[in-house]
Amino acid sequence: YGVSPYGYFKKLGIPGPRPLPFLGTCLSYRKGFQHFDMECFHKYGSIWGIFDGRKPLLMITDSNMIKAVMVKECYTYFTNRRDGIMAGPLADGLSLVKDEKWRRIRSVLSPIFTSGRLKEVFPIAIHYADIMMASLKKRNLEEPVQIKEIVGPYSLDVITSASFSVDIDSINNPNDPFVSNIKKILKFSFYNPLLWIITMLPFTTPIFEKLGLSLLENSSINFFYKALRKIKDQHQKDHGSRVDFLQLMIESQISDQQAEAKATGESIKGLTDHEILSQSLIFIFGGYETTGSTLTLLAPVLYEALMQMEYLDMAINESMRLWSPAPRIERACKQTVEIHGVTIPSDTLVVVPTYVLHRDPKIWESPETFKPE
Repeated sequence: YGVSPYGYFKKLGIPGPRPLPFLGTCLSYRKGFQHFDMECFHKYGSIWGIFDGRKPLLMITDSNMIKAVMVKECYTYFTNRRDGIMAGPLADGLSLVKDEKWRRIRSVLSPIFTSGRLKEVFPIAIHYADIMMASLKKRNLEEPVQIKEIVGPYSLDVITSASFSVDIDSINNPNDPFVSNIKKILKFSFYNPLLWIITMLPFTTPIFEKLGLSLLENSSINFFYKALRKIKDQHQKDHGSRVDFLQLMIESQISDQQAEAKATGESIKGLTDHEILSQSLIFIFGGYETTGSTLTLLAPVLYEALMQMEYLDMAINESMRLWSPAPRIERACKQTVEIHGVTIPSDTLVVVPTYVLHRDPKIWESPETFKPE
């Protein structure tokens, strides 16, 4: 059982590091995803295979193959979800559901992110930027400033205000429960025993889910779920007087029975109560860390080169190229398919290592250099 999957890539003629029994190549993640992926890229080229426990991951950096997986054959042969993720209340989030359920939820959420809707967020972003600058001016200029401690609360305030019409003001209240609980969730440990058990023995995942266990901090997840439940109930009492992302989802709410009918083929558009709360959690977790990290990594570069930068958009894009918030992008193969001469069996995870791709000298001139132009 511990070694039976590991002839998988050898049969396909795909190179890769040698996996360990039960663990696969997971121990190499101690170096960090980025460094491990870069080592494999230099050693094996544009395609290689690794294992998360027993799960095969096909790593690709060839641009034509990436386009086929991510665009041309995306909905026919691939889904962007891996099975067996113990997500708890996040289980109905857009980034975790798949197939028809994903299409239904996405059809409701897409209008929320039109240019017109996003323009309404701009004054909110400006408002909290002013608060952030005022907070900075109160600080002792002789003391160092941790950028993440500034831009993290800023991104959280913008997200909660735009999404739920809630003013947390975490910039001036760093000990607010929203802030402390989101930090607990983001302190994910690679050495979590539960993670290793489900990696080595994936058949145990449904058992742990039935027991209510999650890879995330349960107490913090429950805090956010209860808080969002109260916010949602208040929105419903206000009878649509608010204009935010949560209100738009509430207006599309359907029952669980209607959602099940949709799954059988009936044309019903909307979100269930649990799905609304799951999307709300995704808004918070997805926006806080990615936005905060992007601004944090961008800030030191801007400090030195701001006067020479012609376009801020270029600078942000270049910063995200060098330090992408997501070091990998995954697609799960639903049925066996051949792409550019490579056979990809069903249930294989196809992974694009963005850190490697963004530093490929065949694509980028001086890939390690920050060049907004």
